[in-house]
Amino acid sequence: MPSLFASYLRVYEPLTAFDRDRQVFWRKYAREGRALGPVEGPVRQRSAVLEALGAGWTRLPDLPDEAYVLQWGDSLLVCPWNLRLRVAEAALNARDGVPSVLADAFVPPVLAGQAKAIVEDWRSGAKVLEHGVPRVHEQIATWGVPLRWFVFVDLEEREIELASGRRTLRYRTEISKARRRAHRGVAVLRKSLGDAPITEAVEEGTRWLEEFHPRSIVELDYGGLVNLLPDDVLAGDDSPGLVAAGLSALSRGDADDASAAYEKLVDRWRAVQLLERCN
Repeated sequence: MPSLFASYLRVYEPLTAFDRDRQVFWRKYAREGRALGPVEGPVRQRSAVLEALGAGWTRLPDLPDEAYVLQWGDSLLVCPWNLRLRVAEAALNARDGVPSVLADAFVPPVLAGQAKAIVEDWRSGAKVLEHGVPRVHEQIATWGVPLRWFVFVDLEEREIELASGRRTLRYRTEISKARRRAHRGVAVLRKSLGDAPITEAVEEGTRWLEEFHPRSIVELDYGGLVNLLPDDVLAGDDSPGLVAAGLSALSRGDADDASAAYEKLVDRWRAVQLLERCN
């Protein structure tokens, strides 16, 4: 189930990345003002998933196309939600940790099979590109920000607003810059750490970025996490800077500085993750 205390990694693609019918649809969608912003959008996504899960569980429902819309210079870009995938993920999550008899009663095996196929399709980059499976433009993480996401952005790209009711913290960058940082990070990690989990995680993110149009925009959004943190903590957050410092230290063989940056980052986000237990 989508959580309101989540962070998001999104890719907004220009209309030219879509086929002609989709271009017409998204242009009209934006012109009519139907798109919600990243502050209101997660609430609507959560509501849509909850409504779909209560539909009888006979099949995965067809859901309306929704997206975030971004005006970047003279270009209109969209980040489709892919609600069908969110429902599939929720269906599988509903079976986790539940005795098989109850799981089958709540989410029948045939439905779970459909959900599993949808999730596995989008996880396979080859299938996405070969068979035209819709790209997943938004990744979601609950109760924290995956440290690998910070590899893709720079501290100078931060956008922050702390006004009551509109608190946001996000980073936006051109995908070309995100890809360069990702490849550089993978090279440093592979040389210094080899096939470590963090190396594989950054590589996976790098492959995901390669699926999109070269004029796309990448956004790392702290989402609902801003409601867990006071203004001074948000204003002083330098997580992308710590990741950059750690990678720089690794590249020059300075294990002590790399460890110090990593430990500071882990401690910061562990404090956020612990809040889940208090919820």
